[in-house]
Amino acid sequence: MKHSHLATKEKGFTLVELMIGVLIVGILAAIAMPSYQSQMRESRRNDGQSALMQLKMQQEAYRLENNSYAATANLALPASDYYTFTAGDVTATTYTLTATAKGSQTDDTGCTTLTLDQSMNRTPAQCWR
Repeated sequence: MKHSHLATKEKGFTLVELMIGVLIVGILAAIAMPSYQSQMRESRRNDGQSALMQLKMQQEAYRLENNSYAATANLALPASDYYTFTAGDVTATTYTLTATAKGSQTDDTGCTTLTLDQSMNRTPAQCWR
């Protein structure tokens, strides 16, 4: 009886096959990660814009009770790991709300400072959708 050397072939992966698999996963991760990070920055920016809109509502409510808009100290500022919120240029008829990026959100090129005023002027315009 003849024994075939093919019948004793071992099952499993070779080191080369395993390294090719790791390389493919690495390439896919390198392609997907920047897109994921961009989506996360945009999502956080939307959260910052939403917080500015809430602060605008606070400003209008404050003005109903007072003869001017509120300074930063008179607002209930939202807690955020990605933005610092302030109210500036506050007078009886004007204000500018600002969300300044912090932490990893500072990588949001061109959109690190978002502003909203009493007339709904939003800057930078390309960052507001």
